[in-house]
Amino acid sequence: MSTPIRASSILPGHREDIELHTADGLTLVGELARPVGKEPAGTLVCLHPLPTHGGMMDSHVFRKAAWRLPALADLAVLRFNTRGTSSVRGTSEGTFDNAVGERFDVAAAIEYAEFAELPNVWLVGWSFGTDLTLKYGCDPAVAGAILLSPPLRFSAPSDLEHWAQEGKPLTALVPEFDDYLRPDEARRRFAAVPQAEVVGVPGAKHLWVGDAETVLDEIVRRVNPAAPLPLPRTWDGPMATGDVSAYADRTVASFADVPVPGPKAGSAD
Repeated sequence: MSTPIRASSILPGHREDIELHTADGLTLVGELARPVGKEPAGTLVCLHPLPTHGGMMDSHVFRKAAWRLPALADLAVLRFNTRGTSSVRGTSEGTFDNAVGERFDVAAAIEYAEFAELPNVWLVGWSFGTDLTLKYGCDPAVAGAILLSPPLRFSAPSDLEHWAQEGKPLTALVPEFDDYLRPDEARRRFAAVPQAEVVGVPGAKHLWVGDAETVLDEIVRRVNPAAPLPLPRTWDGPMATGDVSAYADRTVASFADVPVPGPKAGSAD
């Protein structure tokens, strides 16, 4: 009998706790989830939302990616806490550094994927993680990047120019009702990157609550085009259940209601 895939559903996968070691001497905690019994068709390196507002490796879209995509799309999912960020997995060393010291965190994650010989590495940034992707992710080991709710707060025009020059695939999934950057303005801003694809998602908001399945479909469409879409919403095999109650009070807090560190929203600085 087919069982509906719910927010707490954990499909089969090989999951292991990992540690990343940064060039400035910090240890970051994370997890690598891989398909069972086969090589992955691609790898997602997930860069989470703003940790001062609840962002972490378990932010719901990334948690669902790790729990579902190894089984549904043959993808490996590497997620981790940037410096000073905590989740059930633990707390990474260091302190939040306004997208400055985090350059070492991004480099450590890419290096881990490279040394683990994970194939077809794509960065998937969400909100603050999109700025880290744009600033530090255009690396020779990276095949491309997917941006979820990019606010373009910490990144600069020079970062977009770098992606334009390298020609690597870049997709921005932009909610219709985003708090920072909506589809029309995103198309204008990302016009600086000729290969950039801006996908407006009707009805969606910055946190993608209720739209995680749409996001996962769009990610898979680009990283493993051979996978059937839309992804299954039911599962016929073994399924575990995860505890999602740990973050009932920490669902990436309302960005618009709390001052956000760093540059003013919309700033190119």
